[in-house]
Amino acid sequence: MSNTHRSDRVAVELMREINDILRLKIRDPRVQAVNISDVQITGDLSQATVYYSLLSDLASDNEKARIGLKKATGAIKSELAKRMTLYKIPDLTFAKDESVAYGGKIDELLRNLNQN
Repeated sequence: MSNTHRSDRVAVELMREINDILRLKIRDPRVQAVNISDVQITGDLSQATVYYSLLSDLASDNEKARIGLKKATGAIKSELAKRMTLYKIPDLTFAKDESVAYGGKIDELLRNLNQN
């Protein structure tokens, strides 16, 4: 039970730190518009899935951000090791957060429903 609370606290801290690292430390222009929206971490704290969102809906921007994040993973993990007091920094996997786009589609469907 307490392990769940710990993993939740670590996930929140990871999200805050990764956002800060992307904003201040990573100079790659491909990841400048990336915002970390959620982090899901395994119970043993060995793997973390980091969900990100972009302001742009262009496929080319999404692909550039994905490549940029993949290239920056080592630097992000290294910086996390300096900032956090964990025995082992979890392996990071970046995934695009589709919930924002999904919410937009639902809003559009509801607006169209009210117009008819």
